[in-house]
Amino acid sequence: MISPGQLFYFLAALQDLMMGSVLLKCAAADLGLQWGGWALAAALRTEKFYDLAGSGTFILLAHLSRVWGGASHLRQNVQTGLVTAWGLRLGTFLFMRILKDGQDRRFNKVRDSPGTFFVYWNVQALWVFMTLLPTLMLNSEKRDAPLGPRDFIGWGLWGLGFATEAIADQQKWIFKNDPGNAGKFIQSGLWAYSRHPNYFGEILQWGGLWLSASSVMKGPLQLLSAASPLFVWFLLRHVSGIPILEKQALKKWGADPQFQDYVRNTPLLWPWPKCF
Repeated sequence: MISPGQLFYFLAALQDLMMGSVLLKCAAADLGLQWGGWALAAALRTEKFYDLAGSGTFILLAHLSRVWGGASHLRQNVQTGLVTAWGLRLGTFLFMRILKDGQDRRFNKVRDSPGTFFVYWNVQALWVFMTLLPTLMLNSEKRDAPLGPRDFIGWGLWGLGFATEAIADQQKWIFKNDPGNAGKFIQSGLWAYSRHPNYFGEILQWGGLWLSASSVMKGPLQLLSAASPLFVWFLLRHVSGIPILEKQALKKWGADPQFQDYVRNTPLLWPWPKCF
């Protein structure tokens, strides 16, 4: 006869298996979409829909994980909705920007090399999966818990980050489209408090979503999802975001005393020293 303890462990193992199945499906869909995007982009020798494909994959996986997970609790619905809002705004903004600019300088030495281009698309697949991991885990979870402080704080952080990133992007867009600012760097608005306020907002959003999702996470494997917001910070701070932009800015304005003063007095990412 099965004891209550054995039944509990059996059900827990079954739940872990189901979650693992959803995560594997999401990982396979993620890779399939990026590989398909690479094949088309390599054939056309263009990067114009690279970012759009990335943000679209976020949205699709968020909804697929909720369907495959089989539950539809309020926390899951809110989380999926926030990911969708993020993806729609950022994907549209980046796509409109590259249509206007004509190209993305990150791909100047890549778009004509299918092998190297393939690496970029695989890195995007990793970025999508790692960043979205807390949401995928949450949407795979049938267990629910009452909404609590972590949810409201997390969603508040997401809202602050969303507004920060959207405003910073819009301010820079307007600045760059003003002919009077040709050859200048932006140092007004949110850019007076951080040299990369859009990335600050990005990190806040994913940190907030992880905080809310953690409300129903149990066990060491699920707690490993804390690596997700750390991954976002590390990627932007040390790999693909800030290092590239800082290098480009120094090359363009490094000899400008006004730029040197801006770098000296404006925080790189976190705006705290200038806010308080």
